[in-house]
Amino acid sequence: MKSFVTGLAAAAALALAVATPASAQQSSRIIVVSHGQANDPFWSVVKNGVTAGGQDMKVQVDYRAPETFDMVAMGQLIDAAVNQKPAGLIVSIPDASALSASIKKAVAAGIPVISMNSGSDVSKSLGALLHVGQDEVEAGRIAGAKLKEMGGKVGLCVNQEVGNVSLDLRCKGFTEGFGGKVTVLPVSNDPADVRAKVKAAVAADGSVDTIMALGAGTAGEPTVAAVKDAGKTGAIRVATFDMSANFLKSIAAGEAAFAIDQQQYLQGYLPVVFLALNAKYGLIPGGDVPSGPNLVTKEKAAQVVDLSAKGIR
Repeated sequence: MKSFVTGLAAAAALALAVATPASAQQSSRIIVVSHGQANDPFWSVVKNGVTAGGQDMKVQVDYRAPETFDMVAMGQLIDAAVNQKPAGLIVSIPDASALSASIKKAVAAGIPVISMNSGSDVSKSLGALLHVGQDEVEAGRIAGAKLKEMGGKVGLCVNQEVGNVSLDLRCKGFTEGFGGKVTVLPVSNDPADVRAKVKAAVAADGSVDTIMALGAGTAGEPTVAAVKDAGKTGAIRVATFDMSANFLKSIAAGEAAFAIDQQQYLQGYLPVVFLALNAKYGLIPGGDVPSGPNLVTKEKAAQVVDLSAKGIR
């Protein structure tokens, strides 16, 4: 009997030893839920930042996103993350009205939340500790003012993700800073669709001299191609939010004016670092962290092409 009891005790001790690392790992687990689509190279850079943050801080990080721009699916992903009780939750907030209940549920459960990329205007009200990103309206104003300074008078704002409040704010800011006539052109995430619709819009209104795209890979690159198709390279200034290696090459070649860099690698990396430090030491910055905007013009474009191709810029 004594040996049997001793054997049970040893087995229990072994089970505890095996279980402890798993529970410790769970306590340091951070979950990221973004709205970015798989075909958008912008979000692959965010994910690279998330991965690097997890490696540097030696914490487990799970990155999740819906297959398409789907707020119902995104809300469900946040709810599922809350049920797993992670040490921290990182979310983008493209539509606060659709996601607020899920985010508030995380906060009520005592899970530290940091927002990134979109939602700077609503982050605090939903209970997030801070936001890492850029003020979309202000970024749009800066870009619009620059394009006005370059001589622009009639513009298009190409929106590839209709329903994303952050993109609406970009167009709003661009319109305010530009000061001239601006028409919002709704398109899809399909580059072929963007190219066709921009080409048609330019053909329908010959006074267009400026085009602001709201994403480099999805909208900016096909917009440059559409302007080429129309034979108006140089006559129409093209700028974009965010960066891609090909759009940067267009800037360096004089086919595009500039890109607005919000340093999305930092948007993935910094929240992971902050939440890991918060879980370990109770440390957290005292306010939002602006990752942008920075205008990347012809003088700077060639310097960051390689970094963009490597998934860092």
